[in-house]
Amino acid sequence: MKKYIYPLLMVLAMSSCTKVVGEEPDTPSPVVDTAFDVCLFSPGDYGSANWRIPALLCLNDGSLLAVCDKRKYNETDLPEDIDIVSRRSTDGGHTWSEPVTIAEGTGYKHGYGDAALVQCENGDVVCVFVGGNGLWASTESDPIRSYVCRSTDGGLTWSQPEDITAQLWGSQATNTTCRNYKASFFGSGNGLRLTRGAHKGRIMFAAAMCRKSANTLDNFVVYSDDDGHSWSVSSRAYSSGDEAKLMELTDGRILISVRQSGARGYNYSNDCGQTWGTQGRWTEMTTNACNGDILRVKATDRGDSCNMLVHSLPNSMQREDVSLFFSYDEGQSWIDPMLLFDGPSVYSSLTLMPSGGIGVFLEQNPTGACELWFKYIPSSTLPR
Repeated sequence: MKKYIYPLLMVLAMSSCTKVVGEEPDTPSPVVDTAFDVCLFSPGDYGSANWRIPALLCLNDGSLLAVCDKRKYNETDLPEDIDIVSRRSTDGGHTWSEPVTIAEGTGYKHGYGDAALVQCENGDVVCVFVGGNGLWASTESDPIRSYVCRSTDGGLTWSQPEDITAQLWGSQATNTTCRNYKASFFGSGNGLRLTRGAHKGRIMFAAAMCRKSANTLDNFVVYSDDDGHSWSVSSRAYSSGDEAKLMELTDGRILISVRQSGARGYNYSNDCGQTWGTQGRWTEMTTNACNGDILRVKATDRGDSCNMLVHSLPNSMQREDVSLFFSYDEGQSWIDPMLLFDGPSVYSSLTLMPSGGIGVFLEQNPTGACELWFKYIPSSTLPR
């Protein structure tokens, strides 16, 4: 297996964590196709002990939206007191706005976390996340709740959180299978908007739901055909799964990639995410049980010379050496890992930039607590 190392990013990643913050330009500036990286958050910034759970999205106008957990008092998951915050860049990630609070935690069991993003066909940005009780302690009477916030101005301002829990699981769930579950959370990072077929414009997120009968997670797909105002849930997409990501293939199928310890899990849907086939595992991606992201870079049905998907995951059985894996056969196999960070590193989110390069929002742990970095990878450095 070939292993590509990205030298300039490696050097920059070992430098001190220096934030670049400035006033946003009135209009997005062209991206210079040169590698760079910027630290957006490190422990102690903005009065927060820790930062985790990156989500990154390049919007239709070329601006960047980065969202994460502000873990104010410790690095622990819900039910801790956590805010969800965002920052914007209109110059390709070189400078970033001050943080904007999307959802503010107000104490233990009153926090929010694990955000995922998608831009709807009408331009609205939908952010989904969870809040309240912790995953494993959740019950229908005291649940971990699922929420939606919406921005109509590219992430400058956000609506109040809307609770959609009852639509997804529990005794009122439309999908009767989901009445047998006691909790759910979204795979943080990117959601998916379909651009092909009869359900063009559908938005969807992968969710991991916890069975009532045991502390076992299964994956379902939560989807909306009205830009996130109402929601449906698919059949079970993956048994004994965890955080997952979705990708639309050029033949119209939907691919789900699922967090596993060891070989990464996958499955396919032939009906835009509503029902799912027989699950499998990619043995060529032996990785730690960790969240990552999946991104389309090229598509032959849009005029490119090849298909290219990119997947970010630790190239290790430890939480370290987050790398990019490449697929040229629509997710059937993954090769050519490119190292993003040499050392302790965890969750990551990917977005395609207007230049054709890749934006990465990555948890790095050079001192033992997460720093969140934006990295730009020029298209010229990608294999093939």
